[in-house]
Amino acid sequence: MARFGSGGRSMDWVSRLLWAIGVMVWGWIVIGLWTAEAWAGKPTPGLLKKFLEGPMKDIEEIVFAVRVPGRDHWYVTFGNYSDHSQTPAKELGYKFEDGVYWGYGEGGRLCRLNLRTGELKTLLDDPRGGVRDPQVHYDGQKILFSYRRGGTHPFHLYEINIDGSGLRQLTDGPDDDIEPTYCPDGSIVFCSSRCRRFVNCWYTRVATLYRCDADGGNIRMLSSNNDHDNTPWTMPDGRILYMRWEYVDRSQVHFHHLWTMNPDGTGQMVWYGNMHGGVAMLDAKPIPGSRKVVASWSPGHGLPEHIGQVAVVDPSLGPDAPEAVRIIAPEVRWKDPYAITEDCFLVAASDGLYVMDGQGNYERFYQLPPEERGRLQCHEPRPLAPRPRERIIPPRVDLTKATGRLILEDIYHGRKMEGVPRGAIKKLLVLQQLPKPVNFSGGMEPLTIGGSFTLAEILGEVPVEPDGSAYMELPALRSLFFVALDENDLCVKRMHSFLILQPGETTGCVGCHERRETTLRPIRQDIMALRRPPSPVKPIADVPSVLDFPRDIQPILDRHCVGCHNPDRREGGVDLTGDKTAMYTMSYWTMQTRNLVVDGRNQPFGNRPPYSYGSATSRLLKLMDGSHYGAKPSELERKTVRLWIETSACYPGTYAALGCGYYPVHLPMEPMRQRCGSCHTAEVKNRQGKKITTLVINDAWGRQLEPLMNLSRPEKSYMLLAPLARSAGGLELCEEPTFQSKDDPLYQQILAAIQDAHRRLMEGKRFDMPGFRPNEHYIREMQRFGFLPKELRPDQPIDCYKVDRAYWDSFYWQAQPQMARGK
Repeated sequence: MARFGSGGRSMDWVSRLLWAIGVMVWGWIVIGLWTAEAWAGKPTPGLLKKFLEGPMKDIEEIVFAVRVPGRDHWYVTFGNYSDHSQTPAKELGYKFEDGVYWGYGEGGRLCRLNLRTGELKTLLDDPRGGVRDPQVHYDGQKILFSYRRGGTHPFHLYEINIDGSGLRQLTDGPDDDIEPTYCPDGSIVFCSSRCRRFVNCWYTRVATLYRCDADGGNIRMLSSNNDHDNTPWTMPDGRILYMRWEYVDRSQVHFHHLWTMNPDGTGQMVWYGNMHGGVAMLDAKPIPGSRKVVASWSPGHGLPEHIGQVAVVDPSLGPDAPEAVRIIAPEVRWKDPYAITEDCFLVAASDGLYVMDGQGNYERFYQLPPEERGRLQCHEPRPLAPRPRERIIPPRVDLTKATGRLILEDIYHGRKMEGVPRGAIKKLLVLQQLPKPVNFSGGMEPLTIGGSFTLAEILGEVPVEPDGSAYMELPALRSLFFVALDENDLCVKRMHSFLILQPGETTGCVGCHERRETTLRPIRQDIMALRRPPSPVKPIADVPSVLDFPRDIQPILDRHCVGCHNPDRREGGVDLTGDKTAMYTMSYWTMQTRNLVVDGRNQPFGNRPPYSYGSATSRLLKLMDGSHYGAKPSELERKTVRLWIETSACYPGTYAALGCGYYPVHLPMEPMRQRCGSCHTAEVKNRQGKKITTLVINDAWGRQLEPLMNLSRPEKSYMLLAPLARSAGGLELCEEPTFQSKDDPLYQQILAAIQDAHRRLMEGKRFDMPGFRPNEHYIREMQRFGFLPKELRPDQPIDCYKVDRAYWDSFYWQAQPQMARGK
């Protein structure tokens, strides 16, 4: 979820809920634009009988799961919350155990229902456990599903015979394995929290794509996504269809679209919708006898338990065409659609299981007993019948390799590349998105102010040939994205997504943001980059790979800028010192709020024109070229600042900064209203939309209050100097000095409040201060993940940069010389 206000203040729970409702309403509006044709189905008695005599004549029984539904976001159905004090978990009634809340309810079973007789058989019942995601094997004799045994936390993969015998556990460990799908080669693709990361904008664990053998062995990561992959399912052509949630340089709540990959993880590519925000495309499955799929069209950022409309997507119209979507059931109440034909579906709702036709007409055929309704719900109805195996795609990975290869045919071919002359782009800056081991809010604070939610690491550079081609060797299983640089190393264009290469994979793309619905260009025989071996990524040795503003950028400002831009001079009204505010520093806040850095992140759209943001548009670099009062850093210093901008211009260089380091100033607001209200009172709308009359200093949310208070040197706070008479050492910016001397009681009250925040800062520390210690939740998760010792003394120092580095490195694929090709 996003963040209102600023200064690092997350929205309270009520505000977050109201904001989420607004996003959902907006999503419903967007959904109405997906198709010009939508039917309002109605209850239709006899529909099941009609289907059993027609498209379902060979289906006697179905299997389905019963469990306690999720109540948080669509993805919060497993794992633990990061923080027991600031999450909505308590209000939503989640279980508190082992010092954290857990994102599931207790109670679940696996059931088998005869559609003709109504006979119900319970194959597995666990009043304290959880059952989910059943899929019937090709032979129709066993069921693959996810199961959390009562009294334990993680879900794992299990199989059971259709008569309830032979329950066998396939996977194990401390992390969750969910949403499995059989593959025709005998492997299983599933989602797992083995990726050991948290949602970039929420308090809960992430699950990404993995694969294993039929017996649960040889588990291997397929996706390095920072956020969720969801509900994989095998398509008739052998590829895996799944939902990928991403927000590299884009809004965190808009892009959850359909992607495909091969069962070995190669060939990851958008399948539908990645240019359009405002809907979560969940539980997508192929419609037999067609190229189409059915999915839950969950509005806005997606609803709990994947509730949404039922939609059919036709890929023949292209991956970006709104008219490719036909909403067959416009009511936002359905989940878990399963297609028998294009005119016959099984679906679930909160009140039971249904059949539905292609016009959205429906009939309920099963409902839970009255005593269970409300607490439990039915999920994931599937036919209990044999089905044909899909096409087998031969493996394309080589696990003895640590890299993959990417061919870019022509970087000048694609969306919004007009006006970029051939030869202008000289190289690609290769970046990778770094996963979060923990997270504590719905916002991006304290990483940025309204910008990126994640840190980016600099891997290096690769050349682009004069014809626009590039051939590069890249590390496998990283979330990579590129910045196209010109001869001055300025940003021409930036990738608004990420790619993942498997070990030994060779893949390619036609151009930069090319339209995938157009036919491929004829393969050129003279691609310049293919005349040589692939270029390895050339590291940038003289700049840290993960930049940290206080450590790497502030010293540059101290040497070249602070002499004029300090609390005493404030040339241009700017303070570029490293003095600390409640969450950031004077300089970092000024950079972001004065638009000295243009990063363009966190927007509900992506692809922008060339030279429209990044280093090419950031005024900070222009002010450092020597034309601004002789301020001219060295080439290395300018390069450091430039790369800091390209890596999202973050404040800390460690995720240990999350959830700590914020020391708000508790100002005496009522006395300030009485003294300052004649000039600083206005009627504004509060976060709930109500008009109120309040004390306003620069804006309604008090955004500018943060840089007005200097926690490093309280007496230098602009909040004190601006209204203080010059004769008393102030700036006297009010029409009449509010404070004639520092002895004024209100002056002393404000000073005392800022000094109190200073005291708390000195005691509690921030990530860039000696003696800093991350909060207990970061420590707990890093202990759980194995990067901090289980026994840790309260005074034992923690090098958070080193711990983060070990955490990130643990995901990097290492060549496996003893492993068979394709496993």
